[in-house]
Amino acid sequence: MEPDLNALAVFALVAEERSFRAAADRLGVTRSAVSQTIRRLEETLGIALVQRTTRSVSLTEAGERLFAETAPAIAEMRAAIETTGNLRGLPRGQLRLAVSSIAERFLAGPFLAAFAEANPQIQIDITVTDEEFDIVAEGYDAGVRLGEVIEQDMIAVSVAGDERQLAVCAPAYRDRFGAPSHPSELAGHRCIGWRPAPKVAPYRWEFAERGKEFSVAVAPEITTNDMALMIKLAVAGYGITFGMEASFRASIERGELVSVLEEYCPRFAGFYLYYPSRRNTASKLRALIDHVQRFR
Repeated sequence: MEPDLNALAVFALVAEERSFRAAADRLGVTRSAVSQTIRRLEETLGIALVQRTTRSVSLTEAGERLFAETAPAIAEMRAAIETTGNLRGLPRGQLRLAVSSIAERFLAGPFLAAFAEANPQIQIDITVTDEEFDIVAEGYDAGVRLGEVIEQDMIAVSVAGDERQLAVCAPAYRDRFGAPSHPSELAGHRCIGWRPAPKVAPYRWEFAERGKEFSVAVAPEITTNDMALMIKLAVAGYGITFGMEASFRASIERGELVSVLEEYCPRFAGFYLYYPSRRNTASKLRALIDHVQRFR
């Protein structure tokens, strides 16, 4: 059976977007054309790949397997075609990125605005997420995460220097309840915790003492996946919260927050732009890599 590579490419877009309409928009064709292409592919293979309802699109078990096995090759073909096409001019095309919500320096306005202005023919699509997943299988060009959670087979480029996490609270909270002198005392304080997603245990606060790392499973009275809300609650004097120093810097400089337990908060390797190892890196991604290295 001769594979229909065009149909596989259309199927990959539907799998990435989980939507016939979104896939059609990316291809510049009608929704009906996408639906007919998928139906012909299913008839050729003799098995259903997509489950359709009036509100959603999902993959069957066979569809999930086909997507998982073909997505890397399709991504390689897209990159090769784009690299060839871009020899004619400036980097162009859609650049899809999955970025951690706490990658403050990467998500800062000046960094992204400067990149967008220098590369007007690149359409930047950023998903801010703290879920860990295979960026290649999900159709992303690159991601930004802490170095410690990046897969070993990825190429990683440092976005900024070392980072550290801090425990902070409002001066009013410190004056009313006192500041803990050791992380073990956090159990006696009101804490504002973070979790990356529903049904996931709250993040354990990480510290170090005499060169030895340890973590504390605080019992937060309030837990959220939104750092902005954590900061607002801490500034309001509710309790102690924990996160990246860069996230708290503006509030600390304004005197709204103060750090506690600072001697137990060491620096560590920070965020990295990471992407799959390919023989030819697409020019749009190469432009971002170069921008990261200049911006540092």
